[in-house]
Amino acid sequence: MPQASSLFTRLEFRLAERLFQNRWLLPRSPRTQRLTMRLFKRCADAGHPDALSVYGHMLFHRSLSPQDKARGARYVVEAAQSGDVKSQYQVAQIYEHGCAQYPRREDYAVTWYARAAQSGHQPAAERLACAYRLGELGLTADAGQAAYWQRMAERRKTSAAVA
Repeated sequence: MPQASSLFTRLEFRLAERLFQNRWLLPRSPRTQRLTMRLFKRCADAGHPDALSVYGHMLFHRSLSPQDKARGARYVVEAAQSGDVKSQYQVAQIYEHGCAQYPRREDYAVTWYARAAQSGHQPAAERLACAYRLGELGLTADAGQAAYWQRMAERRKTSAAVA
């Protein structure tokens, strides 16, 4: 039965994605938006990694209430811990800037930026290069490290351009 519920969750997530991205499937209405958000929430609560990332990001960046922002941050952290690269970058930004539930921790931000960059996230590598170049995020200025992360970012750019 867990396999069946997992399949159902994947189908629900696919439907939520389609509703969110395609205006032609159903007209944009408050009812459609509520359905889409409800589907994303069900999938995130079921532990679907992409839903944790997408729904968490939406809650964190678009919610007005602190409770929803905190729940969004928790979802994003959970997705990052499961290996989602975009969420790793988002968690790094959360720790860099801080929020109610996750206070500013530059050392955690550096760790998450490094994880995302090593997994191929170009903006994370660029942020680390800049931080090492300027001595930000509690790092001492280090031209060698800045060059290393900049090369990694450039490598991601060229591999993305080729693909």
